[in-house]
Amino acid sequence: MKTEQSQNRVQFVEVDAEYQGQRIDNFLRTRQKGVPKSLIYRVIRKGEVRVNKKRVKPEYKLQPGDLVRIPPMRVAERDAPELPSASLNKVSQLESCIIYEDAYLIVINKPSGIAVHGGSGVTFGLIEGLRSLRPEQKFLELVHRLDKDTSGCILVAKRRSTLKALQDQLRAKTMNKDYLALVRGQWQAHDKKITAPLLKITLKSGERIVRVNSEGKPSKTLFSIEQRYADATLVKASPVTGRTHQIRVHCQYTGHPIACDDKYGEQGFDRKMGEQGLKRLFLHAARLSFYHPNLEVTQTVEAPLPDHLKACLAKLTKI
Repeated sequence: MKTEQSQNRVQFVEVDAEYQGQRIDNFLRTRQKGVPKSLIYRVIRKGEVRVNKKRVKPEYKLQPGDLVRIPPMRVAERDAPELPSASLNKVSQLESCIIYEDAYLIVINKPSGIAVHGGSGVTFGLIEGLRSLRPEQKFLELVHRLDKDTSGCILVAKRRSTLKALQDQLRAKTMNKDYLALVRGQWQAHDKKITAPLLKITLKSGERIVRVNSEGKPSKTLFSIEQRYADATLVKASPVTGRTHQIRVHCQYTGHPIACDDKYGEQGFDRKMGEQGLKRLFLHAARLSFYHPNLEVTQTVEAPLPDHLKACLAKLTKI
């Protein structure tokens, strides 16, 4: 992609095949980091953004060879998010969390406690940290998400075409994700498939949670038993759909909430697990299997269970 770079004057960008079919509004949002969506839509509406010297609508889809005129979009300094310094501990630790990387994608074993992106009061996220570590990488986007307190495999694309191909697999339900979760009590062997529909709701307090509700979106999680313990079960959970908090709510729905889940857990069980040294949600994205669109092979990556979760299991009585 050929670009005349400047934040203070008009830019002209020639679109290459990598961005074919991307909407102009999404293209600008990716390029103009920190610029509010409202400003992007305003300049498009006013005709300040042009493609091949013509006005376009936000839904215009780019074609190779298009010449995009991008006007200056100044943001007040206090509003422009800065990437965290690569020397910060949390950022530098991400380097050691990379379990696979090639020219097209990165797989990271995300630590618990780190949000996947900034926002909603979170100034630092995994993607911002990764961009700080890879300043020369012009395109880095999350393929999917993990809850802040969930650890394990997460995919990041280095090219837009890779991002689109992997997200198409998610929509087609051909990407396989396996999680390990420690749940309360004895999981019933016949509960191999949970299909309870899930609905997002906002409580009076402003907290957003997910509930099983007939008006919710169809949701499906496959479960199998990995190990039984005296007061708990280690299960493998494989979500077929990708709803918010899906595994956590499906476990709660069956009467077996995940250990130390601050939204959907059970205090008595959490207290027992806390006595065994558990101080975080016991949910870990252990394995990811997908078709690599660039290498044209099926790829499987695994993230080992963190040592502190292994230590908790070692203190429990197997049955």
